[in-house]
Amino acid sequence: MEELIRRAEEMGINVEDVLIGLISKNDPKEEVRLRLEVARKYMAECDKYLKGGDPVQASEKAYKVAEELVKALAEKFNLEEYQKALKEGRWYVYSLGSAAAKLSQVVGDWVMAGWDSAYALHVWGFHEAKWTINDIRSRVERVRKMLEEAEKALNT
Repeated sequence: MEELIRRAEEMGINVEDVLIGLISKNDPKEEVRLRLEVARKYMAECDKYLKGGDPVQASEKAYKVAEELVKALAEKFNLEEYQKALKEGRWYVYSLGSAAAKLSQVVGDWVMAGWDSAYALHVWGFHEAKWTINDIRSRVERVRKMLEEAEKALNT
């Protein structure tokens, strides 16, 4: 199974997205609920890595929180980026950024603040591995606020 997942990811397939889509196929609200659940799981993992002094993994988990939240909110508000992702079978980072900008106008600036912080963490904290725990802490807190606000917006 691990080999299948690795090969799928090498091909650009987001296995988590595929599974969430299949599980929630008959109940559209289920996808939003599952994405929120996954975002909470990533936040807990981020906190674990923060406490353990691992800024690289903490950065990536925070990014994954924001990614799941933008997807869930885009679905809830039926944005064109969500429709495009459905049609193409995957999300692109530029589409997530575009969705975050639109969502900020609908639900509040916390979406864009969280997304921008998460993307910076993804690039400088994870891929480039240039930031320390102290460098990432305030950005992680913006992502945490994004999660708290998204929980309210998605549960209404």
